[in-house]
Amino acid sequence: MRSRFRSDRGLTVRMGVTLFLLGLLYVGFVAALIALLKSWVLVVVIVALLFGAQYWFSDRIALFAMRGRVVERDDYPELHGVVDRLSALADMPKPVVAVSSMDMPNAFATGRNPDNAVVCVTTGLLRRLEPAELEGVLAHELSHVAHKDVAVVTVASFLGVIAGLIVRFAFYSQLFGGGRRDQNTMAVLAVVMGVSAAVYAISFLLIRALSRYRELAADRAAALLTGRPSALASALTKVTGDIARIPTKDLRTAQAFNAFYFTPAFGAEPGLGRFFATHPSLQQRLDQLGRISAELGEAALPGKS
Repeated sequence: MRSRFRSDRGLTVRMGVTLFLLGLLYVGFVAALIALLKSWVLVVVIVALLFGAQYWFSDRIALFAMRGRVVERDDYPELHGVVDRLSALADMPKPVVAVSSMDMPNAFATGRNPDNAVVCVTTGLLRRLEPAELEGVLAHELSHVAHKDVAVVTVASFLGVIAGLIVRFAFYSQLFGGGRRDQNTMAVLAVVMGVSAAVYAISFLLIRALSRYRELAADRAAALLTGRPSALASALTKVTGDIARIPTKDLRTAQAFNAFYFTPAFGAEPGLGRFFATHPSLQQRLDQLGRISAELGEAALPGKS
């Protein structure tokens, strides 16, 4: 079923290319593990089970990790009302609505398809945004669901997670068990560690490239659906500024899930993290919304002349 969110050919092409390249990487990775570990049954079974868990339970895993809980209409009637209106406007199934107890102002969407999606906002976001700003943020998250890029990022991130776990396992295995292993076993572990590290690095870069574009696509689709790019720009400016004032130690846990957030959980000075960011810069996002505002004949955005 197609929604009324503006389709984005550039996003569709990038998702297809990313999945194709990661698919090749995935096949090569599994083949290398089978050749090195001499047990194709064990490798295939473990990878299939982990992939299935990641795909089918990604929404529950994300909610648990980010302290989110499903809420009913009686608990948050205004939030449900906004999601109801946007879902009807976009002609798409209403996702499950959840709230995270984190003070950090943010939101995210997860789920394998529009019929099994969750949109979650933090209590910090609800407390800080005006109704029109909240509508813009939720439209942004719903567009991720409609474009199905949430599912693509979930699947794409799986290979990197597995490779990272193997690197960690191989490292500690060599560190603490080296004295009890022969040279051939050590050589196999070293090769597995090297292959896994390379796979992790490549998947990391591919996901980052897709993630930055999909955030711009979601901003664009949300602005066109609601017709109020200035409200989304105001929310972006407010949320980014407030996150920068949150102590870095309180952001460290959240940073692992930056690819799913409305805005990344960076402190006041992200440093080198900007080069590996999951999101485009705030200025890039505001510039795009400014152009859309001009096209729609809307009043100038905050900070624009």
